[in-house]
Amino acid sequence: MGTDLDEVGTDLDTADDIDLAVRLLAGTPTHEARDPELLRQWAYAADEFGSALPATDLDSDFHAEIVERTDGLELGLIARYRSRPRPTVELFTDTLDAAEALIDARGWRHWYPPGSPRAAALAHEAVHERLHHGPDRDALRRALGHVVLRAGRFTRYGHVAGAEEIAAHAYARTVCGLGRSPLHLTAALADAVARREVK
Repeated sequence: MGTDLDEVGTDLDTADDIDLAVRLLAGTPTHEARDPELLRQWAYAADEFGSALPATDLDSDFHAEIVERTDGLELGLIARYRSRPRPTVELFTDTLDAAEALIDARGWRHWYPPGSPRAAALAHEAVHERLHHGPDRDALRRALGHVVLRAGRFTRYGHVAGAEEIAAHAYARTVCGLGRSPLHLTAALADAVARREVK
C-alpha cells in the first residue's frame, strides 16, 4: 500500500484487483500506446509474482529505518521507500489514519482489519527494498517476459514501469491476509482526497 495516491479509476465497486492493476499500468508513462491485453498479461504476471514471494521478517530481514511523518495527504503519499542516503521507509500517519476512517465509512472492515493499512504499507515497502537490492528484480523481469534483446541463447528482459507497484500490492495483500489488494484502498483514498471527502 505504500505508494503514491495514484488515481486508477473511481468505479471501485465493479473493478477487481487486476482491473485496477491494468489501469495503473495504462496510466504509467511509456505504456500509453500499449495493447490492453499486454497490459493485462503483465498485471497478472506481476500480481502472481508478488503473491508468491516468501514473507519478509520485518525484524530480521528488513533493513530500512522506519520514520513517521504527518504530511502524507499534502504530498499524496501513504508510504515511501528511499534507498539513499540509507534505506528508509517513510510512513505517513495522517494518510494511514485517513485510510482507516475511509475503511470504516465504506464498510470495508471485512477486507481491511484494523491496523492493516500500516501493516500493508510496511509489507509493500519491504518488497521495494527487495526489488532494489536483491535478485528478485531480475526474477520479476523474467516473470513479466518483456524481451528487449534476443541474440542466440542470450535474452535480455526489460523493465516494465508500474509492475513493481503491482507486485508489492499483491505481496502485501497476501502476507497481511487482506480481502482486496491495497491498490483498491489506495485508489479509493485518492478518489476521496480528490473529492475532498478526506482532509
